[in-house]
Amino acid sequence: MMRKIVDKWLEWALCIILASMVVDVVWQVASRYLLASPSSFTDELAAFLLIWVGILGGAYVYGKGEHLAIDILVERSGSKMKRVLKIAIECVVLSFSFTVMVIGGVWLVYTRFLLDVESAALQLNWGYVYLVIPISGVLICYYTVENLLNLKK
Repeated sequence: MMRKIVDKWLEWALCIILASMVVDVVWQVASRYLLASPSSFTDELAAFLLIWVGILGGAYVYGKGEHLAIDILVERSGSKMKRVLKIAIECVVLSFSFTVMVIGGVWLVYTRFLLDVESAALQLNWGYVYLVIPISGVLICYYTVENLLNLKK
């Protein structure tokens, strides 16, 4: 039940980010070619939105089990070995997403806010841009723990 709620929120967030990116890029093209006065912030905003949609989208497809995976070893294994391999893979994903994305992402966001590093055009603190890394890491950790609990059944 909780997984469906998380998936739905993530779907809506990704749709809003993608729609915002489309509006931003259309405005960028319109201001450049129709108004002959290119907007100064649209290029940077499109890049930031692309970062968010790419990293959050990665967490979403991982949760759906639709991510790119090389599973030939798992598929050719017997049922007991297949279960062991799936548990091992989930543990590797959990350790990576927690250490690199959550802990490393929080440190990256913290240092960007601490150093007050801002983007050139939007004057937006880079901490807001990098905030997607620990958010996605937490989501991947959630999906991984839920996958592990479902494997136990």
